[in-house]
Amino acid sequence: MDSLDYQILSILKKNARIKASDISKEIHLSVSTVIERIRKLENSGIIESYTIITDEHKMGNDLTALMEISLTHPRFNDSFIEKIMEHPNIISCYYLTGDFDYLVKICCRSSEHLEQIHKWVKDQRGVRSTRTQFVLRNVKNIYTSLPEPSPEDNA
Repeated sequence: MDSLDYQILSILKKNARIKASDISKEIHLSVSTVIERIRKLENSGIIESYTIITDEHKMGNDLTALMEISLTHPRFNDSFIEKIMEHPNIISCYYLTGDFDYLVKICCRSSEHLEQIHKWVKDQRGVRSTRTQFVLRNVKNIYTSLPEPSPEDNA
């Protein structure tokens, strides 16, 4: 990757629906070169997918919570992950070091709905304990970080 690839990624991060012609004008490359570079970024796996970001409140999910989950034994990891992947209100899951094994981000309708999800999590095989925090306000959520290009990338 070079500085032009980083510029393309930065533009796509702001708006993945932007036209290649608009990108080409902004970074002073031909449209065909921009398209070729985007394809290379996709084929190499640097760009994994394109998605939408919805307003959780407008979607009816007025509550966001972060739940830490501890399992009794690592042998439950695979089955736990399979179950977590199935639940539509669990939108992120991170495997952790420390006192808890996983951190999940939950978006749901209400505290009653969160209680149902909490019971569901506690019912999964191997779950020992949980700790949940309510999110009061989303301050920053950028989904993907783009590192600054190194000086060698500009050469």
